[in-house]
Amino acid sequence: MSDLLTVEDLVVAYGRKRIVHDVSFTVGHGEILIIAGESGSGKSTILKAIGGLLGKGGAIVDGQIFFDGREITNLSEGQRRRLSGDSIGFIFQNAGASFCPIRTIGDQIFESVRAHRDWSREDFRSRAEAVMEKINLKPSTLDEYPFRLSGGMAQRAGILAATLLEPKLLLADEPTSALDVVTQMGVVEELLNLRGRLGASIVLVTHDLRIARRMADKILIMRQGTAVEFGTREQIFNEPQEAYTRELLKAASL
Repeated sequence: MSDLLTVEDLVVAYGRKRIVHDVSFTVGHGEILIIAGESGSGKSTILKAIGGLLGKGGAIVDGQIFFDGREITNLSEGQRRRLSGDSIGFIFQNAGASFCPIRTIGDQIFESVRAHRDWSREDFRSRAEAVMEKINLKPSTLDEYPFRLSGGMAQRAGILAATLLEPKLLLADEPTSALDVVTQMGVVEELLNLRGRLGASIVLVTHDLRIARRMADKILIMRQGTAVEFGTREQIFNEPQEAYTRELLKAASL
């Protein structure tokens, strides 16, 4: 079976400054890839390039991205909109900030769902509550405003929004970095459960190698926009080939 996601020689720039240099990796069906490295190493930029979220000034200037057998490197806005949410979900670093503060969580997720599915509000509520039960989120959260949610609840609401349509690929940008340790581990377990339940592939960015050890099938180590090392979890933790990887492991006491 071919890989779900293939990134070949990716180069990303903001204006004239190149942020990511010739990065390549693959993610199989149902696999979890952790992209790890120091701050400013290009981790989140790679994720945004895959998700079409580079924003103003950001551009893929070389390389190719293939998703589920289709090249998605430079999709039009309409093509990207059809793909996002339906086949590719995105969990943001601060999910609470990604919601509009003056509309309820349920109204916002329902509007997003309606762009892809002809569900009634009753269908949406029923399906959402079934997912919420699995991720330890009360149904009443749908009627809350974002500012009323704790950090952990907001992240779970973000997971709900990203997974309700059962995408094949989840992109998660440091989803635990703003959370306390106990809540971090709760979110990690929820993502692992989602992989098991949906069979989804996950690409998760983090600087925390403890999370990489807990979740990863594969790990990509980044430094200054360049891929330092790419391998299985066992290869990276037990037989790292590069000095920088060994430094990261030592710094994390792993």
